[in-house]
Amino acid sequence: MSKAISIFDTTLRDGTQGEGVSLSADDKLKIAKKLDDLGAHYIEGGIPGSNTKDIEFFKRVKELKLNAKVVAFGSTRRKGSIASEDANLKRMIESGAQAATLVGKSWDFHVHTALQTTLEENLSMIYDSIAYLKQNGMEVIFDAEHFFDGFKHNPEYAQAVMTKAHEAGADWLVMCDTNGGTMPHEVHEIVSTLHRMLPQAHLGIHTHNDCELAVANTLSAVQAGARQVQGTMNGYGERCGNANLASIIPNLQLKLGYECVSEDSMKQLTNVARYISEIANVNMPINQPYVGNAAFAHKGGIHVSAILRDSRTYEHIVPELVGNKQRVLVSELAGQSNIVSKAQEMGLEFDPSSPNSRQIIEKIKDLEHQGYQFEGADASLELLIREANGDMKELFTFESFKMLVEKTAGKSVVSEAFVKLNVAGTSVYTAAEGNGPVNALDNALRKALVQYFPSLAHMHLSDYKVRVLDEKDATAAKVRVLIESKNTENTWNTVGVSENVIEASWEALVHSFRYALLQENISDGPESFSMPTPGLINH
Repeated sequence: MSKAISIFDTTLRDGTQGEGVSLSADDKLKIAKKLDDLGAHYIEGGIPGSNTKDIEFFKRVKELKLNAKVVAFGSTRRKGSIASEDANLKRMIESGAQAATLVGKSWDFHVHTALQTTLEENLSMIYDSIAYLKQNGMEVIFDAEHFFDGFKHNPEYAQAVMTKAHEAGADWLVMCDTNGGTMPHEVHEIVSTLHRMLPQAHLGIHTHNDCELAVANTLSAVQAGARQVQGTMNGYGERCGNANLASIIPNLQLKLGYECVSEDSMKQLTNVARYISEIANVNMPINQPYVGNAAFAHKGGIHVSAILRDSRTYEHIVPELVGNKQRVLVSELAGQSNIVSKAQEMGLEFDPSSPNSRQIIEKIKDLEHQGYQFEGADASLELLIREANGDMKELFTFESFKMLVEKTAGKSVVSEAFVKLNVAGTSVYTAAEGNGPVNALDNALRKALVQYFPSLAHMHLSDYKVRVLDEKDATAAKVRVLIESKNTENTWNTVGVSENVIEASWEALVHSFRYALLQENISDGPESFSMPTPGLINH
């Protein structure tokens, strides 16, 4: 039997049903690109026509020219209707997606209670809908909702549903543990039974995590014959979440010998998981397996002594296989490998044993302790390393800024920012309005600098996210601001941290402008800078 596994990601659809997860069309497109880079085979984008975000996604995703197949989601035709006249099915076809996920009932209890129709009509609904989509050139993934519960209650009918879907031409038959209550041994037995009954069918598995078993159940299904795994990155999803692909992929590939993604793509797993966490603005658990910040962290005593001799003593895999890193807490070695790797990526010599290098390593450790997170802010990290390496000179220095926010009854809030800088020995004072404090600061900073650096006119802030770092401190809590900026050629991310959201935003903005100017001068080397950059954290 083939060991190749098809990875089906539903972060953009099922994942958004999780509490606290809301993605804009732009967010969805960014995540889709990251998932494609990782090597996902299918990316489920949403329900065509159900809302403006999904309409925009399916329209714009074609421009990305992904290797993965984009999938539209929908349900079978309504009872007593004709598939060719079903608006939902028509929208799936019109979406332009290469494949369709069609969900249908496989539990007789649901057929009678939820659909309020006969078992025979449900089978016809499934057959007609799949056949119609196939006739219109779509690949069809049939998701049998509540399959395991249905099988345990009425195995004959659950099997009849899958047989009918197979006869209609479904390319994949996916067994769903929709309520998340099935045990791993039950999953193995039921999948094995269906595999014996339909040996030519391509089987898939879709599990939920209500019993903390979604990953285990997925692995069990694969060992019993399933060859497509459906899940979400970081396990986002309704109630307790879906099966976590960030755990499933390495478990299947590194532990069980299945083929999921390329070796190089596997090394991007941590970066992708954390990137999606930032875009979704959802805190990633520090102890998340494989990709969490503490997944390979060691603190003091016997453990540290042992892993410094041989990491196999307390690490089940080499962290770099999934793009993570070993962290020795309260030690001069913490974070060193990541910094060395980043310096090499920039073409810089970085000797971790030199005094300057040790100083920057300690500085980054201290900043991370304060709440900075450089995984999603490479531009801020590069500025730090270049400063330590002597490759940065001051371009402008900050003197002060002031904010005014005015709310008048019956009118929108007006924000105005006043910024004072020193550029080339000249004091520059500007003011600008914006639709919010951050937008006003952005406009004022740009207005002050663009007369000296015209290229900044092509740069703009493209995304802005705020995360509270310690919720128990309420309004006095520190916040982390992540800003994404773009120009005509590149996209970069910067970070700021403060108890004051305006100050954190200002810091991230300044980093972003400095990085934009660095891009303009980098090809000519440091000599081309006419003015120097102050310390990254110096306001």
